[in-house]
Amino acid sequence: MNAYKANLINSISLIVFGVWGYIDGSSITALIPTAFGAILLACTGGVKNQNKIIAHIAVLLTLLILFALLGMRLPKSLESGGIGLFRVLFMCGTSLLAMIYFVKSFIAARKK
Repeated sequence: MNAYKANLINSISLIVFGVWGYIDGSSITALIPTAFGAILLACTGGVKNQNKIIAHIAVLLTLLILFALLGMRLPKSLESGGIGLFRVLFMCGTSLLAMIYFVKSFIAARKK
């Protein structure tokens, strides 16, 4: 796996689980991950072509959504439990996976 694939998986999961959360709870704030996912999906081509600016934008957005999910959404989901907790944990997992591959990609580019 590489940063391109990890970003693609993360963006799709943010879109799908964000829409699912909106349909399940009909709260407009559930669409925040969907918006981040759509922007990250738009950045996927630049990440694949190793465009530094687009890759850094993708990393920043991934980091922002990861902190938002961990800091604000996860505590609420832990209290309520259920399928919402699964959705949040899955989005956190894919975002963390994408961050790991972005860092690996940046380290490899630095070594070149």
